[in-house]
Amino acid sequence: MSKVEEILNRINTHKGVKGILIINQDGNAIKTTMDQKETIEYATLISQFISKAKESVGKLWEGEEVTFLRLRSRQHEIMVAPDNNFSLIVLQNPGSDVEQIKSDQIRLLLFKA
Repeated sequence: MSKVEEILNRINTHKGVKGILIINQDGNAIKTTMDQKETIEYATLISQFISKAKESVGKLWEGEEVTFLRLRSRQHEIMVAPDNNFSLIVLQNPGSDVEQIKSDQIRLLLFKA
């Protein structure tokens, strides 16, 4: 098992995790734990969201860059650790009874490889 697969499995064992995606800078999925339809939908929309976030941060704070994104609604949570070549995306149920993954855990797992 590769280091990437070990990291995906480690993240996926957290309660409430609904899916994990790794996408390249073009928004194409490199690795996923979701079905093809969901993978394409999330990869496409979240890659656009990442681009807009990077653009906005660059315009608001010159020289700054996006290091982590978290989008949460009542029933869904999306966490993104963007990088120059790829982004790690974790979809999670944010329910109060669920052990939630913290952003620092995601970044640690991503950059530990």
